[in-house]
Amino acid sequence: MEIDPLLGPVVVLVAWTLVMMIWMAASRFPAMKEAGIRPGVGGRGQDLEGVIPASVQWKAHNYMHLTEQPTIFYAIVFALILMGGSGMPMSIYLAWGYTILRIGHSLIQATTNVVKYRFSLFLLSSLCLFGLTMQALYFVVHAAL
Repeated sequence: MEIDPLLGPVVVLVAWTLVMMIWMAASRFPAMKEAGIRPGVGGRGQDLEGVIPASVQWKAHNYMHLTEQPTIFYAIVFALILMGGSGMPMSIYLAWGYTILRIGHSLIQATTNVVKYRFSLFLLSSLCLFGLTMQALYFVVHAAL
């Protein structure tokens, strides 16, 4: 069975999102215990802002980020796969670029959280997403003509 090359970046980014979820929990639960907070019914992660250290919350913020914009990435990659975009090497490069940049963004946000570096990686990954979208639009327009 041949695996579509565009699926690699998708699987890696989903796996990374799960790594961030585990990292978030592994840092958040001890911080909650230290602050005397017991997990209870009805609480929300944002209720912990200002209660546990910001450096602990950075992992949670990044996990939320990985469930936001990347959903567009997943959608456009699957659209490209369905339209035959896997045959375009640029699609594969852009998809891997997006994934690698998002992982870099996570590492910066979860450790040092230097916004200028984090934003630079976010911007570059967004450009990759834009490029993937333009390729998908090309397929849509080409099919309509």
